[in-house]
Amino acid sequence: MNFVAIDVETANADMASICQVGIAKYVNNKLVEEWSSLIDPEDYFDYFNIKVHGITEKNVVGSPIFPKVVDKLDYFLTENICVSHTHFDRVSISRALNKYDYPEIGAIWLDSAMVARRTWTEFSRNGYGLSNVCDKIGYKFKHHDALEDAKAAAHILMAAVEVTGLDLESWLKRVKQPLGSVDGSSARDGDTQGKYYGEVIAFTGALQIPRREAADIAASIGCSVTSTVTKTTSILVVGDQDLSKLSGYKKSSKHRKAEQLIRDGQKIRIIKETDFKELVRIAHNDS
Repeated sequence: MNFVAIDVETANADMASICQVGIAKYVNNKLVEEWSSLIDPEDYFDYFNIKVHGITEKNVVGSPIFPKVVDKLDYFLTENICVSHTHFDRVSISRALNKYDYPEIGAIWLDSAMVARRTWTEFSRNGYGLSNVCDKIGYKFKHHDALEDAKAAAHILMAAVEVTGLDLESWLKRVKQPLGSVDGSSARDGDTQGKYYGEVIAFTGALQIPRREAADIAASIGCSVTSTVTKTTSILVVGDQDLSKLSGYKKSSKHRKAEQLIRDGQKIRIIKETDFKELVRIAHNDS
């Protein structure tokens, strides 16, 4: 089974602000090559991102900017099956390429979170984060280091192949098919077959699309949509203009509440509306 696994870390809520990349290449399930680099995102570092990965502006001084590593990404990813845990890393790569006017890289993407959701029933609706699944399979790693996270995604895929007997080609097909059995609760807002089923999303700030339309789109890819930020929220979408004010320091009450919940240990990803649209595009293209 031959594939590469990738993970990125970002400097702030703009998913193009990549500050670290890690890639691991596997041939016949054996790690044969790895590469990791800090990246100068040419952008500010948000406190909450720093709290997650520990990378600061000082750490990336002298590191390459994203265009300097595009050839390396092309070398590892082009025409290869590329594994990442959730679509967020894929979206970050796509957004960074677009930021610097580079074309998309022709990788065949496989989401190890989608694989986990179809392998272990306890992760079918929620709890399928990298740490939880790795606890399940007994794989130890240093979370939020890009190379370590990439290897963790690889091990999740390999464990799923062993548990299910499905090979890599079969998994590329399986992730596009319905989840199968999940618990019988009918209390849901999102499409149960959507790629992001189990995510709980809220919107804040001035969006380019009407809020009702944004909610409909989110539900179509599986997200439950709430009007407030709560202890179940997993994604907060912030209007691009709001996020750009004062480098992210002027924030809505929802934004501030989400950050407080993050301080308290809740896993919430704060993203721009532009990045949300890219998540939707990829989800629909893969369906």
